[in-house]
Amino acid sequence: MVFVSEVAKDKILEILKDEEHSEKTFVRISVKGGGCSGLTYDIQFDHTEQPDDQFFEDKGIKLCTDLRSFLYVCNSTLEFTDGLNGKGFHFTNPNAARTCACGESFSV
Repeated sequence: MVFVSEVAKDKILEILKDEEHSEKTFVRISVKGGGCSGLTYDIQFDHTEQPDDQFFEDKGIKLCTDLRSFLYVCNSTLEFTDGLNGKGFHFTNPNAARTCACGESFSV
């Protein structure tokens, strides 16, 4: 399962409304190689299902990840911060053994 914080839920709903996405739109989460710790998150809105997609729903938000990425983000929570130390989506990931100082990448 992948979870969504209340603040992230509110921000996702705001973006979906402002950008006039369809009801079929979901949040696609993937993990790619890169960053100073080795792996980075990629979060996008999507409406096209792929064969190995894993779907979850939390707080009314539909989330999707490919099977490989799911191994890295299982039991993670998508968060949103709007503060002095940065603004944007990020993850609280219990699988991450280490994260970089900027919070953009992680390793397991």
